Amino acid sequence: MNEDVPKMTRGGLLSVVTPAYNEAANLPVLHQRLVAVLVGLPWEWIVVDDHSSDHTFGVIARLAERDRQVRGFRLARNCGAHTAVACGLDHAVGDAAVVMAGDLQDPPEALPELLAHWRDGAQVVWAVRQSAPVFSRVYYLALRRMAGLAGVPPTGADFFLVDRTVIEAFRRFGEQHTSIHALITWMGFRQSTITCGKQPRQHGQSGWTLRKKVNMLIDSITAFTSAPIRLMTYVGFATALAGFLYAAFVFVHALGGRPVQGWASLMVVVLVVGGIQMLMMGVLGEYVWRALDETRRRPRYLIEESTEPEAHEVPVRQ
Repeated sequence: MNEDVPKMTRGGLLSVVTPAYNEAANLPVLHQRLVAVLVGLPWEWIVVDDHSSDHTFGVIARLAERDRQVRGFRLARNCGAHTAVACGLDHAVGDAAVVMAGDLQDPPEALPELLAHWRDGAQVVWAVRQSAPVFSRVYYLALRRMAGLAGVPPTGADFFLVDRTVIEAFRRFGEQHTSIHALITWMGFRQSTITCGKQPRQHGQSGWTLRKKVNMLIDSITAFTSAPIRLMTYVGFATALAGFLYAAFVFVHALGGRPVQGWASLMVVVLVVGGIQMLMMGVLGEYVWRALDETRRRPRYLIEESTEPEAHEVPVRQ
């Protein structure tokens, strides 16, 4: 038995949830490392294939045939890592669940420390990165400052543990467009952190494109704050004030027999004001679109295939 792994004094089963997109080469290695780290503990590994274009689900199915602790689900369309994590948490039956990526950048060897904090009473334990790229720092800074989520680590944490109480609370939320990490931070509960370095990817390329990063930033901001709309009000007020001041300037000069000349200056004003209005409409449109998408009440995900014959989609949350 691995003496470094703390006993599960708060429950009997640990669920490890892994979203996977084109990770066929990484999953067998991750499975071996999980087996080595969690020896002596009751655990399950839920791998959610986010509609990969390679044979990721075939690898999951073969692992499930050899190891009954492995459970696999393949989504009917590519929904993104956060939806895949939601699917995994919906199907997790453990007293605690650890969410970790399938690209081997999150070291399974950090699981004992996560479990130790959980054993000591923490309901959410974040494995905080030692460092993060510029875009990630900007993203988490926006969450901390604009969305008011002061508990979000400055360098972020994609690798974390949640207690069964947190899982059940999470399942009550039905947002289609939100960051799971931001949502769990917003939910509260007793939260703790450990420090964990990101490892280099061993196989394949990341599917986390710049477009997906920008979409996640927009989703996270619109899901937790009305600050952009309030900023629109401030900018609109400032623009209107500048317009009135400029109108007064033109009027005074006209009374003095010196009318303001210049087609170029007029076009600059028109273009600047028009651009600000277009930007405001875009921000407002982001909120309107997300409100419309939520009212449709579509399932968050659909399961195309599973290693379990009785697999099902969790009903739409109320």
